[in-house]
Amino acid sequence: MPAGDAPPPPPIGLTEAEASTRRAAGQGNDVVLRTGRTYAQIVRDNVFNVINNLLFALGVTLILLGRWLDAVVAVGVVLANTVVSLFQEIRAKRTLDRIAILTRPKAIVLRDGAEREVDPTELVLGDVVVVHAGDQIVVDGRLAEGGPLEVDESLLTGESDLVPKRPGAELLSGSFVNSGGGRYVAERVGMESFANRITSQAQAHRHVLTPLQHQVSVIIRILLGLVVVFEALVIVKSAVGHVPFVETVRMSTVIVALIPNGLILAIALSYALGAVRMAGKGTLIQQSNAVESLSNVDVLCTDKTGTLTTNAIRFEALEPFEATEEEFRTLLGAFAAGVTEANRTALALAEAFAGAGNGRAGADAADEVADEPAASAASAAFAAPTDEALFSSQRKWSGLTFDSGPARGTLVLGAPEVIAAALASDVERDLILRNQHLDEWSARGLRVLLLARRSEPLPFPRPDGHPELPDLLVPLGLVCLRDELRPNVEETLAEFKQAGIAIKVISGDNPKTVAALAAQAGLAERPDRVSGGELAAMSEADFAQAAAETQVFGRVTPEQKESLAGALRDRGHYVAMIGDGVNDVIALKRANLGIAMQGGSQAARAVADMILMKDSFAALPAAFSEGQRIRNGMVDVLRIFMVRIFSKALLIAALLPLGGFPFAPRNSSLFSFLGAGIPVIGLTIWAIPGRPLKGSIYRPLVRFALPPTLLIAALGLPLHLWVRERYEDAFLATHAAATAQQALDYALPYAQTSTIVFMILCSLLLLPFTVPPVRFFAGGTPLRGDWRPTWLALGLAGFLALTLAFPLTRTIWELTELPPWLYGVCVGLVVVWGLLLKGIWRSGVLDRLLKLPRAQATDDD
Repeated sequence: MPAGDAPPPPPIGLTEAEASTRRAAGQGNDVVLRTGRTYAQIVRDNVFNVINNLLFALGVTLILLGRWLDAVVAVGVVLANTVVSLFQEIRAKRTLDRIAILTRPKAIVLRDGAEREVDPTELVLGDVVVVHAGDQIVVDGRLAEGGPLEVDESLLTGESDLVPKRPGAELLSGSFVNSGGGRYVAERVGMESFANRITSQAQAHRHVLTPLQHQVSVIIRILLGLVVVFEALVIVKSAVGHVPFVETVRMSTVIVALIPNGLILAIALSYALGAVRMAGKGTLIQQSNAVESLSNVDVLCTDKTGTLTTNAIRFEALEPFEATEEEFRTLLGAFAAGVTEANRTALALAEAFAGAGNGRAGADAADEVADEPAASAASAAFAAPTDEALFSSQRKWSGLTFDSGPARGTLVLGAPEVIAAALASDVERDLILRNQHLDEWSARGLRVLLLARRSEPLPFPRPDGHPELPDLLVPLGLVCLRDELRPNVEETLAEFKQAGIAIKVISGDNPKTVAALAAQAGLAERPDRVSGGELAAMSEADFAQAAAETQVFGRVTPEQKESLAGALRDRGHYVAMIGDGVNDVIALKRANLGIAMQGGSQAARAVADMILMKDSFAALPAAFSEGQRIRNGMVDVLRIFMVRIFSKALLIAALLPLGGFPFAPRNSSLFSFLGAGIPVIGLTIWAIPGRPLKGSIYRPLVRFALPPTLLIAALGLPLHLWVRERYEDAFLATHAAATAQQALDYALPYAQTSTIVFMILCSLLLLPFTVPPVRFFAGGTPLRGDWRPTWLALGLAGFLALTLAFPLTRTIWELTELPPWLYGVCVGLVVVWGLLLKGIWRSGVLDRLLKLPRAQATDDD
C-alpha cells in the first residue's frame, strides 16, 4: 500500500448465501489439489510410454502385413504386465488420496460473522481468510486486518528472505506465514491465483532421484543404445540379404522388447505398494520414491521442539533479578496477554501466570511456531501494547511496547545469549551468561528465557521492515519451561543407531538444553555440541568438519540448518531431515529426504517427502524396513531382467551374421512373460527387509548376472545351431531339389523352439538362485529360506509344459512340436547350466575379480 494511505476498514466477511451465489457465478476456488499423479498420468506413463508406443506401432504394422497373431501376442503380453501394474498403482492411489486429505492445507474463513475451518476449494472471491504463523496462503489476496506478518515466499520466488507484510500488502498463494497473523480478502482464486498461474505447488517443489533410480536409468540408457545398434544391424542385414519386410518388422519387435519396460513398471509398483503399506502404519508418502529413499539414509538430522519432544510446554521455575517475584510474574503475564499470535511458549506463560487471560502469544526461545487457531483476545487486566515485534526463529526474541499499566515500557523476551548482547551493562551481561540457574536448567534439558526491559515505551526500529532488538536493556529475570520427549523416541533412535545411521539434533534452543535432551533420548551421555554463533565464525572447511563430527547443534538459524544439511550432502552423506516448523522448511528441502510431523506447520508438511501422521517416531523404523524391502526387491528384479535381456542380446548378436534369427516375436513374448513378467511381480510383492547393498549396484549386479548370462549363451548357441543343422540336413535328405533357404525356413522353428524352451527353463531355475530357499541354491545371493519364488518357478514350468502339449497353445506362442528326446536334451542342458552356475559363484572367481565380499557361505548340504 502506498505511503500515507489509510488501512482498509476491518473486513466483515461474506454470508453463506453470498458465498453460494459467487460459487454459482464461477468465482470459486475450484482447483483440484494434487495428491500425486492423476489417473490420466498413471495411464499415460504406464500404457502410452515411449517403449510401449514403439511396440504398438510395430503391432499395427504386423496387423497391416497380415501377421495379426504376432501383433496380438507380442503386444498383449506387454499389456498384460502393464494392466497388473496399472491396477495396483490405481488402487494404491485411491488409498493414498483418502489419507492425503488429512494433510491438505486448511483455511479459516469468516462466514456469517464467525470463523470456521474449510477446505481451500470452498473459498470464493471476496472471502475473508484468517491466517496465523505456520499457515499457507491458499489464495491471492490483500491483508486487511492484523499484522505485521513475515511471509516466506521462497517457493514462489526462490528468495529465502522473509518479506514483511502490513495491512494493504498483497499476499500470494503458495507462500507461508512465518510469524504474525491477521485477515486477508481473497482477490484471485482458482486458476487466477499466482501459484496456479505459474504451476508452483509446494508439493512439487522438487523431485530427487534416489541412487537406485539413477543407476537404473543408466542401465536403461545402455539398453536403449544396444537396441539402436541391433536395429541398425537388422536394417543392414535386411537390405543386404533381401530379407522380406515382414520378417524385418518381426525381428524389430523382438529387439525393441529388449528395453526393460517391465522394470519401469516394477519400480512404480514397488513404490505404490510401499506407500500403501506405510499408510497403514501412520506415514503418508508424498514423493513416490520417499520410502526407498529412506533405506539410503546414513545421517538423520532432527529438530528438537515438536519433533524429539512433544511440544507440550509447561512452566517450571523462574528467577527474578531487579523485580520481586510477584512483579516478575505480573510482567510475564502482561507479556503473554499482550501479544497477538500464539506459540506453545506463550500459551504456557499465559497458563502459568495469573492475569494473563488467554492472550495469544509470547516469545519463544526455541525455533518452532505452532499453527493452532488464535485464542481469545488479551485479558482486559492489562493495557494493550502499542507496538509489537513478533517472534521469529531467525531473531529468537519477541517484544512489546506498553504506554501504560504495570508493564509500561518496552519488554523483550527470548534467548538469554541473544538479549544479553543488548543489555545496558557489560557486568550484567556477564552475570546473566554465567548465571548458575541458567547453566543448571539448561543442563537438565529445560528451556530458559530472559525477560528484559527499557523503561521508555519505544517503538521497535525497523530499518529494513524487520524489527531490531533495542539497546540499553535491563534484565528482569529468567523463566524456565520444560518439554517432554515423545514416546518411543529412545527406542526409535536406538534402532537407527544400530542400523549405522548417525543422528544429529539441530535446534534453535540453547546448546546445553539440546544436548541434555539428546542425552535423555539416548544419543550419548555427553554429546558434542556446537552453537550457531560458533558455526557463524567458522571457515567453510571447519563448518563442514563440524557438520560431520558434531551431534548437537543449538541456537542455529534456519539458514544454518539448511547449510548443515548441505554440508553433509557435499561430503557424500545421504541426509534425512525431520522437522515440524516453518523454520525447518528450507532444511527439509535441502536434505535428500524431508520428513514432517502431521501436527507441525502447513509449511513443513507441504514440502516434506513423507509425513508422520500420528506425530510418532515409531513409524520410522517401519518406514526404514519398507525402504529396505523395496530396494532389495528391486535389486532382485534387476538380476532377473539383466540375465534375460543380455542373454537374448548375446544370442541375437551371435546369430545375426550366421543367418536366421534366434527368436520369433511370439515365443520371445512367452519368454518375457514367464521368465520376467510374472516372476518380477512375485519378487516385488515378496521382497523382505534386510540391510540392502550400499553404494553402486553395478558390480554386485555384474557378479550375479554375468555367469548365468554367459552360460546361457554358451549352451544356447550350440543348441540352436545343432538343432538347426540337424533339421536342415533332414529336410535336404528328403527334398533333393530344395534350396538352402528353404531348408533354413524349415529348420528354424525347431531351433527357435528348442532355444526358447531352454532359456525359459534357465530363467525359472534362476528364481531359487535369486531367492535361495535352501543352502544348495545359495552362492549368487545369501540364503533366505523363502520357498515362494521356487514354488512360482515350478508353477510356471507346469504352465510351459501345458503350453507345449497342445497344438492351439503352441500355435498361439509360435512354438513347434519337438520330439521327446529333444525336450530331454533341453532339460539336461538346464541342469548342466545350473551346476556350472553354482560352481562359478561358489568358486569366488568373480568376487576376487570385482573385489566384492562373498555373498554366502559355500558349505554344501
